[in-house]
Amino acid sequence: MDSVIDKLTEIEVAASAIVSHAEKEKEELDREFEERRKEFDRELEEKTNEKIKKIQEELERDKKAMLDGQESASSDLIMSLQDEYETRHTEYAKEILQRITEV
Repeated sequence: MDSVIDKLTEIEVAASAIVSHAEKEKEELDREFEERRKEFDRELEEKTNEKIKKIQEELERDKKAMLDGQESASSDLIMSLQDEYETRHTEYAKEILQRITEV
């Protein structure tokens, strides 16, 4: 009977040691997982920031190109209006004078 109790005690001690070892391994795996998760988060944040920066740069280039195009179109329109004025200012002045004197 004592040998059965001794064997059961041995088994319980061995089981406790196995559970203790498993808990330590679990803690180690939890730490390792946490480190990997943090590394993943850091890398993802870096990649996201790089993509955001590229998008912002692209938008800035597009905005500049659009503004340059509008500026060029505005300059062309102003020059066209100035040329028209230079060629027809006398005619415009006569029309204005005629309208004033009709009243």
